[in-house]
Amino acid sequence: MKITKQQNIIIPNSETREFLADAYYPETDKKLPLVIFVHGYKGYKDWGAWDLMAEKFAEAGFFFVKFNFSHNGTTVEDPHNFADLEAFGNNNYSKELSDLGAVIDYFVKDSKVDDQKIVLIGHSRGGGISIIKTFEDERINGLITLASVDTLDRFPKNEALENWKKEGVYYVVNGRTKQEMPHYYQFYEDFEKDEYRFDVERATEMAKAHVLVIHGTNDESVNVKNAEHLHILNPNSELFLIENANHTFGSKEPWEEDNLPKELNTVVEKCIEFIKDRM
Repeated sequence: MKITKQQNIIIPNSETREFLADAYYPETDKKLPLVIFVHGYKGYKDWGAWDLMAEKFAEAGFFFVKFNFSHNGTTVEDPHNFADLEAFGNNNYSKELSDLGAVIDYFVKDSKVDDQKIVLIGHSRGGGISIIKTFEDERINGLITLASVDTLDRFPKNEALENWKKEGVYYVVNGRTKQEMPHYYQFYEDFEKDEYRFDVERATEMAKAHVLVIHGTNDESVNVKNAEHLHILNPNSELFLIENANHTFGSKEPWEEDNLPKELNTVVEKCIEFIKDRM
């Protein structure tokens, strides 16, 4: 089967700024379900084994899209590095939801896409964003979370919060690149002014889509209890735990092998089965 790869498509968004997306799909006359992958905190579309994952979804008969949030720290000119830390520091949940909406709007118009079959796959913080978008956008009829958080209220507390407010910025060191990545206080202000909208628990309870919750039992970044909680909040969801899998299901950056890591391959196979069964 011939797979078409359109990489670094420029997506406009007047509310944020332009950013890049990739589309992978098989050559066929049939209309294809649109599957959109939403990366997490300090993530980007070309991280680790996401390209191999995209190919596997396309081979299974899906129009698969992955993209960079406009303020994730990458740029249109340099999508593989955190070349714009000022943008990273000015990111917030409102911008991410706006970007995700722009991606859906852009690709749903493609003649190869079945606009009645739209699925979001959100990893880590991208899972929380995907849950909220699924509740807000009735076009979305499938939601899959991978190692997702169960709340977006993951900010410093008490004295650390007061210090952030006073200083206007705090820094997190990126373990891989060693960059000091800024978080400006506007991030918390954006959350606080729209806290009801950003309530992942409420959105999970009220989401009308088919929901699959996937998590590794050895996740070092987001405890597996987050997945169990999401499943309790939405009893119609399916919970799929992968024994001993970590936060990225065995993938890392850079990923230099030709095949998916075992745990991520299990994830993709489960996702494909779920979408084909439910859509």
